[in-house]
Amino acid sequence: MTAVGSYLPANVVSNEALSRRVDTDDAWIRRRTGIGQRHIVADGETTADLATAAATAALANGGLDATDIDLIIVATTTPDNTFPSTATKVQHMIGAKGAIAFDVQAVCAGFVYALDIAEAMLQGGRGRRALVIGAESFSKLLDWQDRTTCVLFGDGAGAAVLELVDDASDWGIRSSVLHADGAYRDILYVDGGPSATGDVGHVRMEGKEVFRHAVEKLAAVMDEALDAAGLCAADIDWLVPHQANVRIIDAMQKKMDLPNDRVVRTVEQHANTSAASIPLALASAVGDGRIGNGDMVAMEAIGGGLVWGAALVKFGRPDA
Repeated sequence: MTAVGSYLPANVVSNEALSRRVDTDDAWIRRRTGIGQRHIVADGETTADLATAAATAALANGGLDATDIDLIIVATTTPDNTFPSTATKVQHMIGAKGAIAFDVQAVCAGFVYALDIAEAMLQGGRGRRALVIGAESFSKLLDWQDRTTCVLFGDGAGAAVLELVDDASDWGIRSSVLHADGAYRDILYVDGGPSATGDVGHVRMEGKEVFRHAVEKLAAVMDEALDAAGLCAADIDWLVPHQANVRIIDAMQKKMDLPNDRVVRTVEQHANTSAASIPLALASAVGDGRIGNGDMVAMEAIGGGLVWGAALVKFGRPDA
């Protein structure tokens, strides 16, 4: 992973503003989630627009042109259309003619899933460079009268460039572990879809159950990723977790025995942006200089399905 980029819609909705729309308040939201605000797409602004802006930023930060990209994977649960894929729209909008392009739907774990797929395809000879993008217009799925869900989510996009480089040794993706268990599909879901209801539907969630599974499963999958890479928690320079709830992030920090200054937190500013959450947080920490070339970064996420996973990445490139 050699470069990252991000994009957030200009419209910022604070907890105070949200409290004028639904029965809630800033103290209640912060106490339960750590969220202070969220970005919401403007009228006419789509997931492809967000993804394209993040991809353009990542390419610029990597000193690359769109024609250098061989593969585009967009992780999203809020595509512009049922088909074609959002990735094909991004491919056209950035001018990456000839690049393979498709979407991945693994909700909040989408970016981790997409990283794994992109690495496998590059290692399998499908090109040298990939754009992996997490992009969501999650506000489109919210029931704005349900204070248990509408306060949690926001919109945005983050992108990462993966490159095959010579003599990479221990650089790049050191390990990736993915899981799914459909037995728990009903604790976090959207109550609509093309073949079920013919409409988009709204997010529904059993918060306590989701929290319990998140803490348990993320801790376990991080152990698996560390074991697979032959590393321990002390080898991790930065934890970049899914930004869903500050209490879940705190639990992972405690589990890994990491100090505060080695955990990236953007949930207060971004809320839960689903598949965009990790790359947005990653781009924030790279952009302000916290994460640098050669740092070992741990990422983990869980989402509806349930699906979850973790990846360990040595960021940057050995020839930088």
